[in-house]
Formats: sequence, structure tokens, C-alpha cells
Amino acid sequence: MYYRIKAFFELGYGIHLHYFSYNNRKPNDELKSICQSIREYKRKKNRRSIAGKLPYIVASRIDETLIENLKNDNHPVLIEGVHCSGIINQLSHKRKIVVRLHNDEAAYYKQLSAATGNLLKKIYFKKESVLLKKYQQKLPQHCMYACITENDKLVFQNQLGLKQVIHLPAFIPFQKISCNEGMGNYALYHGNLSVAENEKAVLWLVKEVFQKMNCKLIIAGKKPGAKLKRAIVNKKNIVLFENPDEIMMNKLVADAHINILPSISTSGIKLKLLHALYCGRHCIVNENMIAGTGVDAACHIGKSANAMASIIVQLQHLPFHEEEIKLREKILLAKFNNLQNCRMLIPYL
Repeated sequence: MYYRIKAFFELGYGIHLHYFSYNNRKPNDELKSICQSIREYKRKKNRRSIAGKLPYIVASRIDETLIENLKNDNHPVLIEGVHCSGIINQLSHKRKIVVRLHNDEAAYYKQLSAATGNLLKKIYFKKESVLLKKYQQKLPQHCMYACITENDKLVFQNQLGLKQVIHLPAFIPFQKISCNEGMGNYALYHGNLSVAENEKAVLWLVKEVFQKMNCKLIIAGKKPGAKLKRAIVNKKNIVLFENPDEIMMNKLVADAHINILPSISTSGIKLKLLHALYCGRHCIVNENMIAGTGVDAACHIGKSANAMASIIVQLQHLPFHEEEIKLREKILLAKFNNLQNCRMLIPYL
């Protein structure tokens, strides 16, 4: 979202930012310098929001002060995610509104429910998935919806019947390919390890792929759980980096010989995949990770644990060459050009 705001600013547009705060985090000076105004709101965390008929991620962001502030002018509105879309029907139908859809949230929460072993979380995710499915079927038709992948566009057009839908690729911090040629000496999985689907994916890697191999695997990410830590005890070829800062994470991605990124879910696009493709060497994924992204040709795709293990063996001693960097430039640079994609969005606003 920051890189979308930055692109609007660089093209000469003024931004009034309304945001829901988490853990008292405040906008940094750089964000303040590119926004004309910034307003902060608190999410509702009461029982009524959780127990209501709307998905919690939507109900908790319907804020009367936000609605009144938006009614003070007639500027076009860019709404981030289904999460913030609960206010649409309280705004004028004549107003230009674009909803940036991050993924099919109903499918995503269903996959989260399947991935977690925590019973309370499983019940919450399942209920949220059911409510999101009903909610997404009733999204207002007068808005424009900008999907992050072609697959999501097809879902919202064909299954949910929305008439105004476009594909708008992710806005990302990487605007040039900066991969190192040559060799690294480890494979890397990185992600937020407190997220159930990421934990499930990395546990699958540990048990089904790297248990059978001598190749070194580094796992890096936020808040790894006890289950993951137990799974790698006495695994001499597996190392865990807990809570690396941005500088360390960038170094781990760049220095790895292989970035290996299986995914449990198919919705949306994973920014860690783009990080690996823009900054890392060989990239191994499964079909879920690249579904509808259009970056298939830049990846090695393993359909099973044995297939991934076989690809690792093939790549382990194969240097990363300039030809592969040029291939990534051809596939990625036009597709994920922030200014170009911002220009594509502007006519709808």
C-alpha cells in the first residue's frame, strides 16, 4: 500500500490517508511527507463485531467518524481490501470508488482454518470464511474492483458476478532485478512463521523434503512457534533465524543459492515470492504459490515433495547465470512497474 501511495505522489496526485492503527504504530516521516493529510482510526474489538452477521474483518472497520470525514468532500476513494469495504453503501453511489482486492478472502480463511491446529482459531477462521463468502456475493456493483491476480479476477467476475473487475498487479519495493550471479551454499524458506499456513508449509518442507537431504536449509521469519522448533531439533542441516530485521532478511534472500517457497493457499500473490525473484538466485515453488501470477517461467515448479527434492539436487551445484536474470527482467519489470500500474488505476478514480 505504501508503494501505491508513493506512486500516486510521484505522478502528482494528492493523498488523504485514512488508516486503522495496530499496536499504536504511527506513520513515519516519509509517509507524512507524501500525504496531504493522515487520519487514524481504531478497530472495534467488542463482542458485537465478532458475533455479528458481518465478517469480523469488515465489521471491526466500519467507523462512523471515518464515514463522516469522507462525506466532507467528493474525492474518489481507494479502499484497501474487502476489510474496509463495509462503508461503501453509506457513501454516494455517484462517487468514484475502487476496491483493491488482496485475494479471495473467503477461500483464504477456509485455507487458514484447514492449516491451523488451534481449535479456537479453526472455529473462528471457518466462521469468518462462511460470512466472507456471503458478504463477497453481495459486494456493490457500482464500484470498480482491482484484483491482484488473474485467478482472483476470474473468481470475482465469474463466481461472484461482479461486473467491473480489472487485474492490477502488486505494488512492490523492488523496481529492478538485483540478483547475485554464481553460487550460494544454502536453501532458504522465509515468511511470517506465526501465520498458520506458513508454519504448515515449512513443517512440510522439514518433514517431507529436507529430512531426506544433506542440503542446508535456513528458515527465517517472525515469531516461530514451539511446534516448528521441536520439528528441527537435532536436524544438523536446518537452521532457524528468529525475527530477522529487514537488513538481515534481505541478505539471507540474496545470499541463498535456492529460495524455496511452497504455499498452502492459492489466493492472492505472495510478496515473499516477488522478493525472491527480484533479489535471489534459483527459486523453487509449488503450483499453489504461482497460481494466476504469470511468473511461472521464472520459477522451478515442484508438484510434490519428491519433485522438489529432485529439483534441489539438480540446482545444488548449478551457478545462477546472467541469462536467468535477463529472463526475470523480461517477465517481471513490465508487469510490476509501480508507476505504470498506477497510471492504469487512475482512470477509474
